[in-house]
Amino acid sequence: MATRKKTAKKAAKKSTARKSTKKAAPKKAAASNVKRIPGSASVRTKSQITNSIVDATGMTRKEVNTVFEALEALTVADLKKGTDVKFMGMKLTVKKKPATKARKGINPFTKEEMMFKAKPASKAVKVRALKTLNDKI
Repeated sequence: MATRKKTAKKAAKKSTARKSTKKAAPKKAAASNVKRIPGSASVRTKSQITNSIVDATGMTRKEVNTVFEALEALTVADLKKGTDVKFMGMKLTVKKKPATKARKGINPFTKEEMMFKAKPASKAVKVRALKTLNDKI
C-alpha cells in the first residue's frame, strides 16, 4: 500500500483587531499667496488678464506670457491628437463635421429649387463648462 505524504498545513491568518478611529477634521486649504481678483463688468483683453495675474501673483509679465504660450501649445498639441483637454473647469473637445455633397433643395423663402454647394469636412473646437466651474458661479 502506498503511503501519502503528509503536507504541512498552513497556519491560519490571525485577524487583527481593528481600532476605531475618528475621522480627522477636514484640513483647510493651504493659504495660497494669490490675491483675490475682482470680477469685470466687460470682457477682459489678454493684456488686462495678464496685468491682473501679475498683480495677484507677483510674477513678471514675461513669465505670465510664457505660461500662456506653453498652455496654448499644450492645448493645440492635445487637440490635434484628438485628446480632450480639461483645465480651469472647462473641457475642450474637437467636433468633426463630415463633408457634404452638392444637392438640390428648395429655398424656404422663395419656394424655388436651387443647388446647395458642397462643403468640405471641417473640425471645430467646442468648450463645455464642467461641474466644478458651474458650482463656483
